[in-house]
Amino acid sequence: MVSIIMGSTSDLPVMEKACKWLNDHKIPFEVNALSAHRTPDAVETFAKGAKARGIRVIIAAAGMAAALPGVIAASTTLPVIGVPIKGMLDGLDAMLSIIQMPPGIPVATVGVNAAQNAAILAAEMIALSDDEVARQVAEWKAGLGAKIEKANKELADIHDYEYKCN
Repeated sequence: MVSIIMGSTSDLPVMEKACKWLNDHKIPFEVNALSAHRTPDAVETFAKGAKARGIRVIIAAAGMAAALPGVIAASTTLPVIGVPIKGMLDGLDAMLSIIQMPPGIPVATVGVNAAQNAAILAAEMIALSDDEVARQVAEWKAGLGAKIEKANKELADIHDYEYKCN
């Protein structure tokens, strides 16, 4: 359902978080390394054929010039989520490259190195037409609040200060 594309295998340590989240939620995905600059024909072929292969959302990670998400978006009607990879300018260069797309070529963008958020956003997109994925996302998000509530209680139990506000 989801295709994760990296400009280089050096991006895998960041993108592993997206792979893990999708795998944990049993959402089928694939992972490939394709470069907008070094393998442009392969990128175009991939993007044009993704929908026919059953892909519903593409997550494209790129650093520095970060052309990959936009090049993919130019060749498909599928939603593309860009993940800027931290590099030369702490990822600002990649983020700016991804968010400044021309009219007609949208690319959703998550934060620098935010591969897990890209996976969650992809799942939310799929959840619009897949009740099982919608259930999983809702269940996972409900668990987020429970984690914070538990941490807050533990914090109060651990730190019993003499001069606190209440």
